[in-house]
Amino acid sequence: MQEEFLHHVWKYQKFDTKSTLKTNQGEIIEIINTGRHNQQHSGPDFFNAKIKIGNQVWAGNVEIHKKSSDWYAHHHEEDPSYDNVILHVVWEDDVEVYRSKQEIIPSLSLKTFVDDQTFENYKKLVGIPSKQINCEKDFAKFDDFTMNNWLERMYIERLETKSRLILKLLESSKNNWEEVLFKLLAKNFGLNRNGEAFLNMAERLCYKMIVKHSSSVQELEALFLGTCGLLDIKSEDTYILNLQKSYNYLKHKHQLKKALIRPQFFRLRPDNFPSLRLAQLAGVYTKEPQLFQLMIKLKSKKDFYSFFNIELPEFWMKHYSLTKESNQKRKKLSSAFIDLLMINTIIPIRFCYEKLKSEPNFDELLKLISNIKAEKNRKVNVFENLRPNTNSSALQSQALLQLKTNYCDKNYCLKCHLGQKLINQSV
Repeated sequence: MQEEFLHHVWKYQKFDTKSTLKTNQGEIIEIINTGRHNQQHSGPDFFNAKIKIGNQVWAGNVEIHKKSSDWYAHHHEEDPSYDNVILHVVWEDDVEVYRSKQEIIPSLSLKTFVDDQTFENYKKLVGIPSKQINCEKDFAKFDDFTMNNWLERMYIERLETKSRLILKLLESSKNNWEEVLFKLLAKNFGLNRNGEAFLNMAERLCYKMIVKHSSSVQELEALFLGTCGLLDIKSEDTYILNLQKSYNYLKHKHQLKKALIRPQFFRLRPDNFPSLRLAQLAGVYTKEPQLFQLMIKLKSKKDFYSFFNIELPEFWMKHYSLTKESNQKRKKLSSAFIDLLMINTIIPIRFCYEKLKSEPNFDELLKLISNIKAEKNRKVNVFENLRPNTNSSALQSQALLQLKTNYCDKNYCLKCHLGQKLINQSV
C-alpha cells in the first residue's frame, strides 16, 4: 500500500464517517475539517485541520503514515515542526507516538473504517501488474469531457515545468525578454543532443552584441560557430577563411570566451548538424534581431512558418558542416522543426509573459498548440494504442508526455484525476 492512498482516503473522507470514530486511546473523534493537503513542502501532511477529540476542539496539523512507528523512522520526534500535530492518522497502529515534549499524540487507525469498494478499486488499479500503465484496461472508458479537461490541465502543468528555466533566465538577464528568447531559441535549435552546448554558447555572448552585428550574417555565423569552437579547423575555402577572420576580430574586440561544451555530430542526421543549425540561427537573427516583440504578435501557425522561411548564404547550399562538401540542396527549416520551436520555445515564453500580466489570457496559446501536428513517440503511442484519436494535436502530445512521465511512470495514480475517478467509482 502507498501512503498516498491514505492521503486520498483522509482528504476525500473515503471511510465510514457514520460510525463512531475513536482514537486508539479511546476518545471519540469528530472531523470538522480535514485540513489543507501539503503536497509540495516539508512538514505535516495536512495543515490547519479542525478536529474534535473528546470534548475538546483542536486546530492544527495531521500527519499520515502506514504504520505509527513510521513517525520514529522519519525522526519526527526530533522535529519541532511536528509539535502542532493534533492527530496521527495511520493504517496500522503499532506503537504510541509522542511529541518532542513527551506528550502523547492521539492516533486514528483507518484500517477498519475504509470503504471496502474504495480499497478494492485501489488494489485493482495499483496492485495488479500492468504492461503499460496501471489503468490500461479502463483508459478507453473515460468520457471525452473528463479526458479533454485533464489533458488540458496536464498541458498547462507541462508549461509550468518549462517556465522554470525561462524564469531563471529572466532573473539573470534583469527581465530582458529579448535576451531570454535568444538563449531559449539557441538551446532548442540544438535539440536534445546539442541543446546545452548551444545554450552555453548563447550565455557567452552578450545579446546587445547580437543586435549590433545582426546586419551581417557572416558576423553572426562567425560569433556562433567560433564561440562553439567549430572554426578551429584548417581550410582553404574562402567562406570559412572569412568566418575565421571575422571571429578572430570579434573575439579580440569583445574579449570573447569559447563555450565550455563543444557541440556533437555523432549519430545526428545532416539536417541536425550543429554547424548548419547555428547558421540557421544566425539567419533568423539577421532577419529580425528584435525577435521577441515579433513573436508575441504572431498568431497563426502560418505566420510562424512564413517568418522562419529563411535563406542561407550560398556556401550552405553544398554544406552541412564546415569540413565536407555535399550535394547541392536548399537548407530550409522544415515545418516539423518549426513546430518544435513553437512547442518548446515560442509558446512557453509567451505563457510566462502572459502569466506575469495582471489579466493573463491563454486562449490564443491553446488555440495555437491545438493547430500544431501531434508528435509521435514511444510514450504518447502507449495512450494512442489504448484509446485511438487521443493524440490528435501537439496539445495532446505534450499533455500525454506530462502524464506518462510524471504520473504513470511514478505510479502517482492517486494524484491523477483519472486514477481518482477509478478509485472513487461505485460498482
